Amino acid sequence: MTQVRWTTLVSAGELAAAIDRCVVIDCRHDLLDPHAGHSQYAAGHIPGAFFLDQDTELAGPKNGRNGRHPLPAREDLAARLRAAGLDDDGQLVAYDQQAGMFAARLWWLARWLGHERVAVLDGGLDAWTAAGFPVVAEVPAPRAGRFRARGSLVQQVDSAVVLANLGSGTRLVVDARAPERYRGEVEPLDPVAGHVPGAVNRPFGQNLRAGGRFKPAEVLRAEFEALAAGRAPAELIHSCGSGVTACHNLLAMEYAGLGGGALYPGSWSEWCADPARPVATGPNP
Repeated sequence: MTQVRWTTLVSAGELAAAIDRCVVIDCRHDLLDPHAGHSQYAAGHIPGAFFLDQDTELAGPKNGRNGRHPLPAREDLAARLRAAGLDDDGQLVAYDQQAGMFAARLWWLARWLGHERVAVLDGGLDAWTAAGFPVVAEVPAPRAGRFRARGSLVQQVDSAVVLANLGSGTRLVVDARAPERYRGEVEPLDPVAGHVPGAVNRPFGQNLRAGGRFKPAEVLRAEFEALAAGRAPAELIHSCGSGVTACHNLLAMEYAGLGGGALYPGSWSEWCADPARPVATGPNP
């Protein structure tokens, strides 16, 4: 049987045609209601899909200084993917019902574990059901995959790198949060409002067209090149509230042929936990 090889996005039709050759993960979540994803999955999900929780399985323990969604232990996440049946050469597909907002996090995490064959369902569960494909309540039994974590395929930076960049300005921090959060006008999740000084705002929703699907690759490429203003993709540091929606911008750039940017996993929730770190407010510079 021919293997599939998707590394950024996959359509509902493509997934349906090859679903028996894929490991599918439901990543639905609500930042304000941690139980919502579980409830939505129980009510109906793509046949054969497993559920991984954004707070507890796609993130590690919090200590008050490492942000709201610290990276999980590599082997813990690898074990969860093995239990879903993933092999080293298997196709992983992540989906949600929030236009890729949470599925993109698993896309980045899988690449962090060295797995290239991972994609996000473009348009998520809404695109799946709109195409007439079924959902089920049945929970699949655990499987015995043979996936092993390998060398990372992605770049990441810590707060020290971001802090040092304030002086050098050699890299551009791209903040994926909503404009009002970036400007510091509201902050529903973290104790301090604002953004990293010098960061520019690219809300992840700007990657999408009507219906919640990603814009064409050439459109995204032009938009991100304009944002980067001559910088190479590797000179961009992607941030958000807790390292989740920043992955949406990284996915959009990869889809547009502009891979190589780095994620700041702790993002604003880690940055603002230290009162010694400077805070900026207001619109894009």
